[in-house]
Amino acid sequence: MKKLSLILIALVASFSTYAQSSFKEDVDVLQSVYGKSKSELVKQYMNLSEAQSAAFAKVYDDYETQRKSLGQTKFQLINDYAANYETLTDAKADELAKGTLKNHIAYEKLYCKTYSKAKKAIGSINAAKFIQLEVYLQTIIRSEILEAIPFIGELDKSKVQ
Repeated sequence: MKKLSLILIALVASFSTYAQSSFKEDVDVLQSVYGKSKSELVKQYMNLSEAQSAAFAKVYDDYETQRKSLGQTKFQLINDYAANYETLTDAKADELAKGTLKNHIAYEKLYCKTYSKAKKAIGSINAAKFIQLEVYLQTIIRSEILEAIPFIGELDKSKVQ
């Protein structure tokens, strides 16, 4: 039981750190994986002309503002999960699952909206290129987060052994 409590305390502490740095989380993960900030990575990958870069800047800035807000919600959900992990009820599990699904849908809607704006600013190929990169990067980030979060009931199994 003591080992389980220590593991849970460590998880809660790491989740709290994630939430407190919600505006930096993607940058930290990406820098650890690629050694570059996200904006540097996007700029290098997109390889736009000066005129295209200027047109894309507003679209990208708007996207990042909205993405960071969604990221903050995502980390609030993670903290809520961590805080309720040991005493998870049906009602709380339902609330967290619905919140997570709503957050995933909001990301997808943001991709669609951003693609439309980017297409007007820099053309379909470059807009698709950005969305492809962004989905890839967000998948890496999601994977890193999921690796750190125990499945429901996972820590309970350690009590039996």
